[in-house]
Amino acid sequence: MSIFRKLDWFFKKERKAYLIGVTALVLVALVQLIPPKVVGIIIDEIADHNIQMKLIVFWIVILLLAALGQYVFRYVWRMNIWGGAARLEKDLRRQLFDHFTKMDHVFYQEHRTGDLMAHATNDLNAIQNVAGAGILTFADSFITGGATIVAMILFVDWRLTLIALLPLPLLAVTSRVLGSKLHDAFRDSQEAFSDINDKTQESITGIKVIKTFGQEKEDLEDFQKKIDQAIVKNRRVNFLDALFDPFITVIIGISYVITIIVGGRFIMQGTITIGQMVSFISYIGMLVWPMFAIGRLFNVLERGNASYDRVAELLQKKTHIVEKADAITTPAEGDLNVEIASFAYPDAAEKKALAQIKFVLTKGETLGIVGKTGAGKTTLLKLLMREYDDYNGKITFGDVDIKDYSLDALLPAIGYVPQDHFLFSMTIRDNIRFADPKLAQEKVEAAAALAAIDEDIKGLPQGYDTMVGERGVSLSGGQKQRISIARALVVDPELLILDDALSAVDAKTEEAILSGLKSYRKHKTTIIAAHRLSSVMHAKEIVVLDEGRIIERGSHEELLALGGWYHRMWERQQLEAKIEGGVTE
Repeated sequence: MSIFRKLDWFFKKERKAYLIGVTALVLVALVQLIPPKVVGIIIDEIADHNIQMKLIVFWIVILLLAALGQYVFRYVWRMNIWGGAARLEKDLRRQLFDHFTKMDHVFYQEHRTGDLMAHATNDLNAIQNVAGAGILTFADSFITGGATIVAMILFVDWRLTLIALLPLPLLAVTSRVLGSKLHDAFRDSQEAFSDINDKTQESITGIKVIKTFGQEKEDLEDFQKKIDQAIVKNRRVNFLDALFDPFITVIIGISYVITIIVGGRFIMQGTITIGQMVSFISYIGMLVWPMFAIGRLFNVLERGNASYDRVAELLQKKTHIVEKADAITTPAEGDLNVEIASFAYPDAAEKKALAQIKFVLTKGETLGIVGKTGAGKTTLLKLLMREYDDYNGKITFGDVDIKDYSLDALLPAIGYVPQDHFLFSMTIRDNIRFADPKLAQEKVEAAAALAAIDEDIKGLPQGYDTMVGERGVSLSGGQKQRISIARALVVDPELLILDDALSAVDAKTEEAILSGLKSYRKHKTTIIAAHRLSSVMHAKEIVVLDEGRIIERGSHEELLALGGWYHRMWERQQLEAKIEGGVTE
């Protein structure tokens, strides 16, 4: 029953609906006591040879009214209780999705996508059942069952009722023991479902890689293993769940036997009439569903309890990126000043990802960041976008610490094009104007032209109305990169960050894009992180990172004159370009 306490906040908010619904359930329980009593009265009248047509008509009318009353009251409780359950699922789904949007990078490193999907589907359905089927079975178990027992005492005989119900305490003991085991078993079952979700999501996303390496059979075998594990855990849930019904059937059967033996003797002694005996047996029959409902109740409650614990645990997770109460809401702009003494990722605190990073980027200028893979380029950009706040140092944007800005003031001022470009399953137009869904077509095309993708788009059969497919599966790598650039440009950001965003385009297209950006963004700030040095050669300043530290800095010409890493990499890339050009020719 602890799940009801955990959902106390919801039942308080929806107390009117549930009060009406439970009241209707009580009325249904009371009205359905009428037919067995009427049947008993009619049988006694027949036994006494006092039955008359007028009396039969009267009791038929009573039965019809009872049936109509049950129909109306059942409609009322369904509208209120099932409606309340739907609102609970809606509230929790909104809370969960809102929580997902607020969580930081660390959260998504700790939780797999499939697991989060399981929380938002299976777990929420199980919790909804508590507020719907749980309330119904609770009412049937206690209200209907209690009303039936009271009717048995008042309309028949209290001694017969007491004797017939002697086996019922066994039900409470069994329900408690099985309920506890069912809670743990269902939690394991839900975790197995999460694993299947994870595997499915991962396999679908990586299907091209799986097919390329011919690993379909092995992937299917791995998936089958997870299915088998889930089946084993679900079998335990079903085994424990299945124990309820047979046990309840045995208890009801014992009650029937006791009723027939003791009730028959009471009839012989004249303590009760035949009609009362028939009514009593009908009431015993009415107790069958409440008894089964007890088993179902514990099933629903334990499933909901396990799921609520999983969801609550997720909702209690806190983001490491916290806005100040008096955060600045004015959009960020101005010079960018970076002074980072040190930074380490939370899961690798012993190893510094960045150290002694210092530079000033004046508004309107371009900064190039280069270095070998793993040098710290993307890490530095993550700090600029406040994906991590736990670093030793300070980053200011317009002489204001970026931690003092609200996220709504900082992030819209930054246009980011990641190296792992992501497109949504919508049209090319809607992907480009993602930040402003109502953006005019001419502005969409202007941004696409700057990203050197406008002609490619217009060459497609449906142009800007072309559906890109999930994650942009219908487009080439270069096309996806350029659409991502156009998407960042439509907001005209104060700071544009290109994180190796030109790696999939050829040298000619790269030059066209950079030339357009230089002209279009001459009063805005740009940071370009790249492996290909031609992407940054026109930057005002270029910093070379190695193992999280700046080892060289200066303009393109100054770095070539140093004769260091930048010079060697430039010579190598120039040689590669000549070789490729020769092969092409």
